[in-house]
Formats: sequence, structure tokens, C-alpha cells
Amino acid sequence: MKKLLTYTILIMLAIISCRHEPSTAIRTDFKKFYDRYRVEGSFSLYDPGNDRYILYNPTQFKQGFIPASTFKIVNSLIGLETGVIRDGDFVIQWDSVIRPNPKWNVDQDLKTAFKNSTVWYYQELARRVGGKQMKRWLDEARYGNADTSGGIDRFWLNGGIRISPEQQIGFLQRLHDSKLPFSQRAMDIVKQIMIAKDTLGYIIRAKTGRSSQDGKEIGWYVGYLENNNHLYYFANCIQTNDPDNQEFAAARINIVYQILDELVFSKQ
Repeated sequence: MKKLLTYTILIMLAIISCRHEPSTAIRTDFKKFYDRYRVEGSFSLYDPGNDRYILYNPTQFKQGFIPASTFKIVNSLIGLETGVIRDGDFVIQWDSVIRPNPKWNVDQDLKTAFKNSTVWYYQELARRVGGKQMKRWLDEARYGNADTSGGIDRFWLNGGIRISPEQQIGFLQRLHDSKLPFSQRAMDIVKQIMIAKDTLGYIIRAKTGRSSQDGKEIGWYVGYLENNNHLYYFANCIQTNDPDNQEFAAARINIVYQILDELVFSKQ
């Protein structure tokens, strides 16, 4: 019995010692991209082909931020999985409330609501899913801290849920690899509606997000790039104390493309 226990312990120790951690490269020079838009923040890229992270401002890599509209990725998956929405063409009628974004003031289907980041569509989707099912699926999917406090139609906008850049990348990786606890059909539909750019040589699937947290504006652009049989996951999280920064919305996306130009596209 003692020999068996000793043998088991030795095997476990051998397995632990063989675990491989991805390499990490820190790029302090990426600060120039954030300074250009007068924002702070962090950039995280995972290159699975080389099992390597490239990070700017790594202190934020594991820090939790409100997901804002990046939550629409998992919200879409849950809506499809629960049958609340049937497919990408599922329409929810506009409630006739005039909102600041003119694109929101019409009936929406899942495809247009994702593309236009239509808040009311996803709020209604979440109400139809309900609190118990929402919490269950967030726990199953290991999405951020899975905290739904703050109201079923508000928790990802100004409630208790938090997700880090590291967790964003991990979630996207499991989506790409079809390793989330959702049907293949649901994941395929969401991957399709996530396409932000499809050009000769590469496809980017991504989502923006914007909200406020601790007195700061928070902006996200998260997704992954498929480029000539190479794959890169990214999470850009920016912050500002200036709510009147007119470049803030564009900065979320532009910084990603400027960094990808340097890291990926210029090397083709």
C-alpha cells in the first residue's frame, strides 16, 4: 500500500513538473499607440502557434473589468442554447423608444443587433433567458466571475460582473476550439456573426464594448485573427478619465489594428 501511494505521488509530481507555461514578451513600446489617443490601457495577444503571450501593461492582464458589450458574445450563445432565439435571423421588434444611435431605432435580428451593438435587443434577450438560466450558463462557461448582480438586463453594463483580458482570451480560445458547453450549432452561428473583417488572407472575429467603472470610461475590443493558417487572440482594454475624449470609441479598434500591423501584417 505504501509503495503504491509513493508511486502515485511520484507520478503526480512528474506530471506537475512537465506542465508548460506559455512564454511572455512585454512590449513597453506599445505605449505610443495609447498616447496617440490620450488613453491608458493594456493590450494582450496570445499566439498559440508559438505558445506565446505578447503583453503591453501586464499589470492589467489578470485585472477584472466590466465586459460591457463584449458580453454580447456569450449572451448570444446563451440565447441560442436556451431556444430564446432560434438563429441569426431571429427578430425582436423595436419598442419604439428613440435612442441616441439611429441604427437601434428599428426592428433587429441577431446579426444586426450584434453588428450594431444594439443594447435593447440584448437586454430583452437576457430578460427572456431569465436570471436562473443566465447564471447557470455563465457558471458552466466559466465566464469571468459570473456575477449577475445588478439586474438581469444591466449586470454586464453597470453591475457586478468582471472579466480580465486573460479571461477574455481564454473564453475566445474555447469558442474557436468549440470547447464551450454550448451546441456546435450555437457556436457556429456566433462565430459567423462575429466576423468584423473578411479580406483576402485573413478574417477577424471581434466585438467592441464600452461602459464605465470606478469613475473611468472602459473600452474593449476583443477577438481573434485567422491569418494564412495562423491564429492570434487579442484583448485591448482602454481607460480614460475624460468622458469627452472624442477619439475614445475609435481608439478601441484602431490601437488593435496598429499593433497587428506591427506584429503580424508587416511580417507577411
